[in-house]
Amino acid sequence: MTIGPDAAGPSRAIVIGAGLGGLSAAMRLGAKGYRVTLLDRLDRVGGRGSSVTQNGHRFDLGPTIVTVPQVFRQLWAECGRDFDAEVDLRPVDPYYEIRWRDGSVFTVRQDEAAMIEEVRRLSPRDVPGYRRFLKDSEARYQFGFEGLGRRPMNRLMDLIRELPGFVKLRADRSVYGHAAARVRDPRLRMALSFHPLFIGGDPTHVTSMYILVSHLEKEFGVHYAMGGVQAMADAMARVVTEQGGTVRRGVEVDEITVEGGKATGVVTTGGERIAADIVVSNADPGHTYDRLLRKQVKRRWTPARLNRSRWSMGLFVWYFGTKGTAGKWADVGHHTILNGPRYRGLLNDIFMKRHLANDMSIYLHRPSVTDPSVAPRGDDTFYALSPVPNLHGKDSVDWAEMQETYRQRLAQVLNEQLIPGFEDHLSASHILTPASFESRYLSPHGAGFSLEPRIFQSAWFRPHNISEEFGNLFLVGAGTHPGAGIPSVVTSSEVLTQLVPDAPRPVVRVTTETKVAAE
Repeated sequence: MTIGPDAAGPSRAIVIGAGLGGLSAAMRLGAKGYRVTLLDRLDRVGGRGSSVTQNGHRFDLGPTIVTVPQVFRQLWAECGRDFDAEVDLRPVDPYYEIRWRDGSVFTVRQDEAAMIEEVRRLSPRDVPGYRRFLKDSEARYQFGFEGLGRRPMNRLMDLIRELPGFVKLRADRSVYGHAAARVRDPRLRMALSFHPLFIGGDPTHVTSMYILVSHLEKEFGVHYAMGGVQAMADAMARVVTEQGGTVRRGVEVDEITVEGGKATGVVTTGGERIAADIVVSNADPGHTYDRLLRKQVKRRWTPARLNRSRWSMGLFVWYFGTKGTAGKWADVGHHTILNGPRYRGLLNDIFMKRHLANDMSIYLHRPSVTDPSVAPRGDDTFYALSPVPNLHGKDSVDWAEMQETYRQRLAQVLNEQLIPGFEDHLSASHILTPASFESRYLSPHGAGFSLEPRIFQSAWFRPHNISEEFGNLFLVGAGTHPGAGIPSVVTSSEVLTQLVPDAPRPVVRVTTETKVAAE
């Protein structure tokens, strides 16, 4: 028996965007039997996890840590492969240091006994409250990450079913509010509540469900991928191509085509039309609905609704290299968080007033202490990240005017408080502002992490992984359920596979001729 000449071929899937959500979706669709075409406008895969190289310094532009490596091990296993054989993931210990202007330091590690001693050193009276906080974070991890975070939330009943859990775990309380209910020392309140900033949320308004991050760190550790997240993205792209898929870089999608209420493919900015049985968008949901589907009438994700949504903060990131400084500033490790003079006031300026303050808090990444490949021998590679307002609103920051001024302010803080004299050794420099995020990643309003993860912009309230607007259209990535951050972005493709059917096998057409041939 042979397959007739007009038999159906493999089902075709187009994935828009080669960020970690799009790459993991392409891998999982390939494992389900789809013939995948992955399209990305950049010259490297990885999206916000991509990199640029300047004067021998590799700058990993986005995420720097992996907190739940088993989501990658599961992803690779679903493709019949071994993650640890293809990606070199190293534990980082200590995870990071938090520093305040009064000279106090809080060193975060995986060992619980060591952490309790750190709390005791800063504020002995807060040790019982810290123990309670750890139990609180574990309960929210089980409910939020392992529970609703790994299941579709596209039906209202999915949300209603979880309401008792939200009530029991005080989802109405903010992350900061929950930390403040457990500990009194303002430094500890900051140390236990700042994590939503890593996914674009205001700790004073984001639901306390996100204290689950503390459990993720404690349970699974903090890891660094040798070669950076770019190396992980490159490994993911190799899996896609070895499954028979196609990865096309430098190709931007201009439109998702729709016929009869169903997505049928895409049109590129170059005018190429590509047909598909399903379309998966890893582009920001705001860009997907507002731009790629601009010719279609939407019922839920209308331009007006997207415009009045709350978007995550923007990011000012200065990537720089220093010559001959390996071994210098020996007390500065892989990850350092440098607090400004204000915490809640600065958050209010960034998220509520959208005002660019003169003071700042800084996350300093120094990967060269772990990975020699990021810099020439004897040199260092850094990036300094400062949360800033996004571009939403008519009075947003003009970064063409403010970029150098803000860089100088940031350099002054680093010079005075962390790495004195570093500017004398500069050998490379690269900057991203919210305006860069808007142009490079097509991020609405230059937001660093898509929609802010407030309670009414999470779970069922967030753009669904299966579009409620058009058939055969699916969404993955930071702006969809379950949200931003590497574990959640990869988990969004896990949710996707629960919504997309397995690719049907080719139909075998049996004719009189094929029967005779078989006999």
